[in-house]
Amino acid sequence: MNRREFLAGSALAGLALPRTGVFARYGRERPLRVAHIGTGWYGKVVLLRLLQIARVEVVGLCDVDRRMLQQAGRIVQERLGLPKPPPLYRDYRELLKKEQPEIVLVSTPDHWHALPMIEAARSGADVYVEKPISRDVIEGRAMVAAARKYGRVVQVNTQRRSTPHIIEARDRVVREGLLGKVGHVEVYCYYHMRYRGRQPDQQPPDYLDWDMWCGPAPYRPYNPAIHPRRWRSFAQFCNGIIGDMCIHMLDMVRWMLGLKWPRRISSSAGIYVQKDSIATVPDTQTAIFEFDDLTVVWQHRTWGHPTDPDYPWAATFYGDRGTLKVSVHRYDFVPLRGGKRLHGDVVYELDQYPEDRTEKDLERHVAPAIRRHLQDFLAARRDRSRPVADIEEGFISSACCILANEAAEHGVTIELDPQTGRIVRPGERHELLFRPYRKPWIHPTPENV
Repeated sequence: MNRREFLAGSALAGLALPRTGVFARYGRERPLRVAHIGTGWYGKVVLLRLLQIARVEVVGLCDVDRRMLQQAGRIVQERLGLPKPPPLYRDYRELLKKEQPEIVLVSTPDHWHALPMIEAARSGADVYVEKPISRDVIEGRAMVAAARKYGRVVQVNTQRRSTPHIIEARDRVVREGLLGKVGHVEVYCYYHMRYRGRQPDQQPPDYLDWDMWCGPAPYRPYNPAIHPRRWRSFAQFCNGIIGDMCIHMLDMVRWMLGLKWPRRISSSAGIYVQKDSIATVPDTQTAIFEFDDLTVVWQHRTWGHPTDPDYPWAATFYGDRGTLKVSVHRYDFVPLRGGKRLHGDVVYELDQYPEDRTEKDLERHVAPAIRRHLQDFLAARRDRSRPVADIEEGFISSACCILANEAAEHGVTIELDPQTGRIVRPGERHELLFRPYRKPWIHPTPENV
């Protein structure tokens, strides 16, 4: 039994893989030297899951928001029972140089993923990085190049690949052939997650280094609607809702069906309903990803009702023998003619991990998936192998969403070489691949990592 079979089998049984079994060795060996860059909401969620499954020494925390950073320091101090918080840093470069961590968690906003990940790999650390991996395609290519050049293990936090009930749906329905021939998949999100309203720009608070927060992205004045957590509504700093939510579902579909690059990407998008807002990302978008013999269609609306209230953010697989719906909470398979309906639910591990019951802002249904995703990462580190969500897989899913945005903005259909992901038509145009960096930051490329 290889490590992926073990992890998948344990997930199907709804088991925790923490303090006993295959990963118990981490509790007996020296602690892993871990640094964390970007200590906001989801960053803390990932770090605290790691503390649950491995013996960890947090050698440094980094954030440009001093208040957020100090809060994270207190939480880690309390969780680990330390006499004082870990070292706190404002600049990730100083942290990496001084502390020499062996694992780095990168949990910054989208526009700040590439530079810390590449620098961490260059420094000799293995990296666990948030999705989408980059703000433009060239950044993503550079991140893959850096991982390979420096021989680092890099896991992307597309944790649907490690979600127990989704693994079950893949094995029980897709791999068993219950769907028959799959010719069409719909992926969608109808959460009302786009920022609504208007607030005037103002001076940043004294605890926030706003210039560093903007970093390589185009500078804009500080607005409390952006930071913290709502930056995903502002295109300067993210890839929109398609880059936040579609990437998860598209990546899940690719993994479940064994897909790589599509042949063609097209999209339309706009702000059609929520016009009275300073948010700049589309409130409505449709994208079509055409593979060899199936299409994957994305749709989001941040207004109105979902098409199915039980599946507001999900994927629907259409086969000639049945239909499968999959979300972060459940799955349902309905055969076309007769046969047995199948259903599965999210796995919770509240008894095994009582911290999950009380942790502020934790999405409890996601915690088991993140733990397994981190366990896969740790196993890949041990074996010096590719994790289940290797940086190249994260790049493909991220780039597809980025190119859908570019297709909508420029009014083009993008044709790709499905083997390499290179644009065949309209060609590798600069504006489709590359967003200039704000000085003094230097845009990474595969050649300069």
